[in-house]
Amino acid sequence: MTGYDELSMLVDNAADAGIEWGGPPAVERCSMTSSDGLMISGLLWGDGNPELVLLHGGAQNSHTWDTVALALGRSLVAVDLPGHGHSDWRPDHDYRPAAMVEVVAAAVEEWAPAAEAVVGMSLGGLTALCLAADRPDLVRRLGIVDVTPGTDRDKSGSIIDFMSGPDDFDDFEAMLAYTAGHNPHRTEASLVRGLLHNARELPDGRWVWRWDPMRDWKMTGENGSSAFDGLWDRLGQVTCPAHLWLGGSSSVVDDADTREFLNRCPQTEVTTVEGAGHSIQGSRPVELAALIDNLLVAGC
Repeated sequence: MTGYDELSMLVDNAADAGIEWGGPPAVERCSMTSSDGLMISGLLWGDGNPELVLLHGGAQNSHTWDTVALALGRSLVAVDLPGHGHSDWRPDHDYRPAAMVEVVAAAVEEWAPAAEAVVGMSLGGLTALCLAADRPDLVRRLGIVDVTPGTDRDKSGSIIDFMSGPDDFDDFEAMLAYTAGHNPHRTEASLVRGLLHNARELPDGRWVWRWDPMRDWKMTGENGSSAFDGLWDRLGQVTCPAHLWLGGSSSVVDDADTREFLNRCPQTEVTTVEGAGHSIQGSRPVELAALIDNLLVAGC
């Protein structure tokens, strides 16, 4: 496959979701260099100052939010986390939320310092949590998609299985078949778009992921500790309004985690999105956009 244009498929996103297409939206790729020399990339939507920051999950990229952004019709920025999408890979391959939060904070300061909310999914959700605890000046409202600090290897087994699969594939069709087997809630059309954004073709015709495939960053550190150690305490430091959105058909959050989340952050509103998988933005993007809209106007 040749001639990849990352913004050319937005009309297909809109059609699949039943969103009226009024022509190409204002969206452009942006980049900045962090204090440690890493290039961080993202997508700026709209003509005004971003009202919203979106952080994707592990092994994803900023395009996972395309349909949500189309449905919202707001100025926003979707960030490629370090090691994902068009952002640089970290030399230490450390993608724990606490390790990425400083770089993400720099990106938010650069692109969306006055944003009304930061929303993150899975790994991005826990990174947003750290940002809300460490930099409350940058997070006025917090939205978290289907994750808590209690998420562990057992609860996220299917995700770990996917991320632990092959690093390269003989052709695009093989990569698509592998991905479809791990995403029963997604249409084939959306998976094709997702792969074109999340993978690249090598000169010999093989396909590889854009995200850093290092195996040691998934859930544990070198000493066997959880990648999410200390995040329950960080959650207790969050004082802004918060929403937790859970997938109704498939979630990595159990009832005990939800109770602990509310205990640590009692101002949280919890909503289950029926029919959604872990990546709610992929399986129920219009519904998630409506929930984010509600978060943005909460308390106004």
